Amino acid sequence: MNIEQIRSLFPITKEAVYLNNALQAPLNTLVNDRLQAHLQTEFNPVDKKSFKRDSTRGLLSKLLGGLPEEYALATSTGVGMGIVAQGLGLKKGDNIVIPEREHWNNCFPWLQLEKQGVEIRFAKINADNSIDPKAFEKLIDHKTRVVTIAAVRFNSGFRPNLTAIGKTAHKKGALFVVDVAQAAGMIPIDIEKDEIDVMAGCGFKWLLGMHGTGFLYVSKKATRIIEPVLPGMFAAESQHDKLVYFDDAKKFETGTIAYSLFDAWNAGLELLLDIGIKNIYEKALENTDLLIDGLKEKSYQIVTPTKNREERSAIVHFNTGSYDTTKALYEKLMAERVLVTLQAKNIRVSPNFFNTKEEIKLFLDLV
Repeated sequence: MNIEQIRSLFPITKEAVYLNNALQAPLNTLVNDRLQAHLQTEFNPVDKKSFKRDSTRGLLSKLLGGLPEEYALATSTGVGMGIVAQGLGLKKGDNIVIPEREHWNNCFPWLQLEKQGVEIRFAKINADNSIDPKAFEKLIDHKTRVVTIAAVRFNSGFRPNLTAIGKTAHKKGALFVVDVAQAAGMIPIDIEKDEIDVMAGCGFKWLLGMHGTGFLYVSKKATRIIEPVLPGMFAAESQHDKLVYFDDAKKFETGTIAYSLFDAWNAGLELLLDIGIKNIYEKALENTDLLIDGLKEKSYQIVTPTKNREERSAIVHFNTGSYDTTKALYEKLMAERVLVTLQAKNIRVSPNFFNTKEEIKLFLDLV
């Protein structure tokens, strides 16, 4: 599939320069077509077939690793993290290690446990917004039950060394939990190499789905440790008056989800498999090479760590040095139909595989 064919799947490319994929994926025609086809069955359900949850689990396992039965379908990253946080049965004296300024979906579920006497330890981030695995090593002890981190930081685009952090967590017997909302579908994920026990993510960003789709990956080892907290009819055997959980990640699923959205999402996952995550990641680095070089040439303040290429993603944060001028620049870009995000004091630029060098150049010309 060439770039013209890929861009034809994303109607937004005819209307604007879309550099806002970290916020959400623009709807593509494959997902929309699948959604409309599903909705048609709601008008005439005579021949309607039930949605097969295993189809989404299988696609996720092909994309992200692990086994299909290690995936539970969830409606968001926050829901997945909340299920894990509440299901671990943590108590007074236990502690959790997490980086400073983590996304709220991977912070609030853990902070809530402070009411139970659980200690939350925040690993310091470096002045350049990078994270040194040693910052975790200093905080992890025999009372650490969970070490958790985002695979890509939403507020800097930094990609931490999951392998080093995961190994450190396991040396002390802690679970390694990863938020992949800003990573899944954009960077290669190696569950075994990175020793990931649990990961939660959403469908509406780099995985080309819509809001209301997501997943919770739970390894077989972690499945034995975490208890379900919201069991519904899909979490256990269909027995009346008796609760017999499934022995895999399905035990964490609740009740009915938006099948129309998940069915449509499958088309987005299939497209990612067709293109290949390795190819998507290589394009991400090419795009950010151009962005970083161009922004440096114009003397903007780049917030994203740029020293090590392997620590980069498709996300670049920068500012003008002043919030007022940064905001004015953001408004100028939006007026020119170049879509980015104004996040805190920075502009976040996040191109994807359908963006071209010409679009990156247009952005740089405007700034």
